[in-house]
Amino acid sequence: MVLKLSYHRASPIPLEIEGFTPDWARDRSLAEIEEFQVFHGNQSRRLGEFFSISGDASDQEIAFEGDLSGVHYIGAQMKAGRIRVHGPVGRHTGSEMAGGEMIVDGDAGLFLGAEMHGGQIHVRGNAGNLVGARYRGSDRGMTGGTILVDGNAGNEVGVAMRRGLIAIGGSVGDVVGFNMIAGTILVFGTCGRRPGAGMRRGTIGVFGLPKPELLPSFRLASQFQPQFLRVILKSLAARGLRFDASLLESTFSAHRGDFVSLGRGEILFRHSCGTSAT
Repeated sequence: MVLKLSYHRASPIPLEIEGFTPDWARDRSLAEIEEFQVFHGNQSRRLGEFFSISGDASDQEIAFEGDLSGVHYIGAQMKAGRIRVHGPVGRHTGSEMAGGEMIVDGDAGLFLGAEMHGGQIHVRGNAGNLVGARYRGSDRGMTGGTILVDGNAGNEVGVAMRRGLIAIGGSVGDVVGFNMIAGTILVFGTCGRRPGAGMRRGTIGVFGLPKPELLPSFRLASQFQPQFLRVILKSLAARGLRFDASLLESTFSAHRGDFVSLGRGEILFRHSCGTSAT
């Protein structure tokens, strides 16, 4: 049975529910869940003051309802289970997540999946800046898992990303993959300035037009049809991310860099379409 939380006390003061996850709630009663301590601004309050709570948490499945754009850290540090949010969410959604699945039927704020370690997040709308990124002062960002965004995302997607996959169905802002260590970022729309700046390893794919201008520390290496990309694209289609199916038969231009860093990364642009689409 699903544990349902309906947000009934919208406020201009931010609400932080860090640590409230399906694995935490699994063996607890509704009374115990209502007593979970959250932060409303700088005050510690009860979860039950802000949400109408019903159902059962034993199946490790939570459904949130309402405009949660002012509610932050939903699913943060989640290790198992499933969260579905019927509406927009605030900052730090899924941050430091290690397992499980989260679906957001709306937009997401800053730091979606920041320093994520595992699991999957799928946002049906748009996302803000710093998707899958590191926090200021940290050495690395996302180290595993998958983040899917159907719409657009902001600046600094995948900053210092170490492992995992980020796929953006629309466009992104500036410096996607900045200081990227490894992993894969795919953007099916366009991107802003300086993609891959400082990247050491990993793959960035930007498939929309116009193509961004690369930094002079990247060099054209080859034109090919990478099989690993075809496998990833088929997996994304199976997970519900929509994109131009002709990408499966396309040729791509690979640019190596960033040679101001280790220089073993690659940025892929769509070079041409094949004769058929799948």
